[in-house]
Amino acid sequence: MNERIKLIRKQLGMTQEQLAQHLGIGKAALSMIETGKARLSNRNRNILVQELNVNPEWLDDGEGVMFNAEPDLTAYMHRTDNSLPLQSVPLYSIEGTAGLVPLFTDRQKMKPVNYIHIPNLPKCDGAIYIVGDSMYPLLKSGDIVLYKQLHDLDDIFWGDMYLLSIDLDGEEYVTVKYIQKSEREGYVKLVSQNPHHADKEVEMTRIRALALVKASIRMNSLR
Repeated sequence: MNERIKLIRKQLGMTQEQLAQHLGIGKAALSMIETGKARLSNRNRNILVQELNVNPEWLDDGEGVMFNAEPDLTAYMHRTDNSLPLQSVPLYSIEGTAGLVPLFTDRQKMKPVNYIHIPNLPKCDGAIYIVGDSMYPLLKSGDIVLYKQLHDLDDIFWGDMYLLSIDLDGEEYVTVKYIQKSEREGYVKLVSQNPHHADKEVEMTRIRALALVKASIRMNSLR
């Protein structure tokens, strides 16, 4: 099966990073699957079959055609965003802004702690330090994510990485997760990179703020 995963990706014209994000795994993990060093999980097999219309018989034993229907690739159109030669992205402190919701609601009044100058990136609205290890080893606590705010949940690109604020019993919980479709109406599935974190389904009405992660910066400290 492993070599057929690579054939699917090539047929779709996708990079390893693009397919990995759609599956909710890391690029290194996908590379291991393609080279036979790891097996495709049942969850990722279902994504290929249900969301990309891959023929399950072809996927399992090479019989029949690769796709049952024309794959829907509209979710990857945003990857053609035009890059800016140079931009100054404001870096905010979540503690200083009292959370993601106030930051997104009235960003003009929020004072950045600094600015990040990076060439050749798509337009970003801001950047924050992340907390927690749910996306480890791709991201770790203290790293920086640069984001583009979304104003409508209908604009979600399934399988991509998002910065989001969730209402947990009246408290704001800020996290970075892959967002995938849920079989439950009105819910989304939040998927971590860290295998020790279980997938979690949440009601879409509990998402108070949402932003697409455009880039990340790894912060290494010398001890």
